[in-house]
Amino acid sequence: MEMRKVYAETIKQIALQDERVFVLEADLSSAIATSGLKEVLGERYVNLGIMEANMMGVSAGISVSGGICFVHTFGQFATRRAFDQIFVSLAYAQQNVVIVGSDSGVTAEHNGGTHMTFEDTGLMRLVPHAKVYDVSDEVQLKYILEKAYREGGVNYIRMMRKEAVKLYSEGTRFDSGATLVKEGKDLTLLANGICVSESLAAAEQLEKEGVSVEVIDCYSVKPLDAETILTSARKTGRVMTCENHNVIGGLGSAVCELLSEKQPTPVMRLGVHEHFGQVGKLAYLKDYYGISADKIVTSIREYLK
Repeated sequence: MEMRKVYAETIKQIALQDERVFVLEADLSSAIATSGLKEVLGERYVNLGIMEANMMGVSAGISVSGGICFVHTFGQFATRRAFDQIFVSLAYAQQNVVIVGSDSGVTAEHNGGTHMTFEDTGLMRLVPHAKVYDVSDEVQLKYILEKAYREGGVNYIRMMRKEAVKLYSEGTRFDSGATLVKEGKDLTLLANGICVSESLAAAEQLEKEGVSVEVIDCYSVKPLDAETILTSARKTGRVMTCENHNVIGGLGSAVCELLSEKQPTPVMRLGVHEHFGQVGKLAYLKDYYGISADKIVTSIREYLK
């Protein structure tokens, strides 16, 4: 199932069970498959038009009144355009909200440079007490949406809108912040979002060459699952991060901060280096920014020389 359909169906079920839940959109209901929710939720479904900062303010007002909002727009509009409202009206005021930023990074494809967010994780990590996720498949998305709703506070969930590679079986739990998806001994490869499937493909290719890569899905960038990361780094002695995001401020930065303080370990960061986004197909963009399976393989070979 497309990720956007999982999002729409999950929040519909949550809202039908809890009358406190509101769904807010910024004129992207067809893009995220929530257009049918108006008939189901009535006044609890609100399309605020192309006014993302105002949408965050409205969600804060609803939260003050006892409601819980699922707020969606494209990642760049959800974060860099509305950052002050998130920081002050929601986080500083200790309100509850689940913010979903779709079309993250290169998954924006033909929407191009202005719509390709490589900085949203970094921005949201700076918000005190906010939780920041980058989900990799439909099972994980559903679980994290429900988790964010239950736990409250400010939650940011980064996702692609369309089809993702199926990685997890139904019933898989995502509570610790990271999931070991492949064991290895020569290198720890920490990835999230669309980079998890690419990292697995790279690890499988390298396995044929006698290189054993441990792959961990770090779906929670904040808080990090420090225990899982440190245990793996201790075992392999080398770490690589791979993310559909700027290497500054995202998973790579978070991992380097953790390891430098707790367990100094060599780290190579794969991701976006001093680039804006651009128009292109997903396969081309992953390759261009060095996060395709083939480019990961090449980087690991160089790293292990």
